[in-house]
This record gives sequence, C-alpha cells and structure tokens, in this order.
Amino acid sequence: MSWPLLIAAGLVEVAWSQSIKPTAGFTRPLPTLVCFALAAVAVYLLSLAMRELPVGTAYAVFTGMGAVGAVTLGIVVHRDPVTAGRLVALALIVGGVVLARVTSEGS
Repeated sequence: MSWPLLIAAGLVEVAWSQSIKPTAGFTRPLPTLVCFALAAVAVYLLSLAMRELPVGTAYAVFTGMGAVGAVTLGIVVHRDPVTAGRLVALALIVGGVVLARVTSEGS
C-alpha cells in the first residue's frame, strides 16, 4: 500500500505546485487556503508511505514526481520554454525515480 500512497502524494504535490501562483504572494485568502490544504495533504500522504518505505527513497520519488509534474504542466499549460536541457533533466529525474522504485526494499 505504500507505493500507491506515495504516488498519490506525488500527484497532490503537483497540484500543490500549481496552486502557489494563484495565491498572488499569499494575498488571496481562498487560493491561499487551497494551497496550504494541498501541501498538508501531500505531506500527510508522504508520511503514510514512509511507514514502510525508506525515507530517502520516498522523499526522492515524491520530489521527483513533483518536479516532473510541475515542469510538464508548466510546458503544457503555461507555455514554458521547451529546451533540450530541460528535457534531458526530466528524463534523468524519471530515470532516477524508476531506479529508486525497482531497487527499493519496500517494493
């Protein structure tokens, strides 16, 4: 059950990353509340996954998913630039996450 929890935590982290900008520097109350709620849910799910997974593996996968999701949504939704360097960086992160998954003792 730890890996599904970790994947859910990563997905919520991606949503959280996208919820920061609408807060306008935490000056808009409702978007700020949504932002804080998403952050709390992401960390809570991560903590549940860490009951069975090593901390390093869980956190690396969590942040890797967040980074890939945030960059991908930035490119697709916000029209952030697509460069060879960014694509290589994303591939390296995905490769690292996959490697962490297949070599984890809690697999």
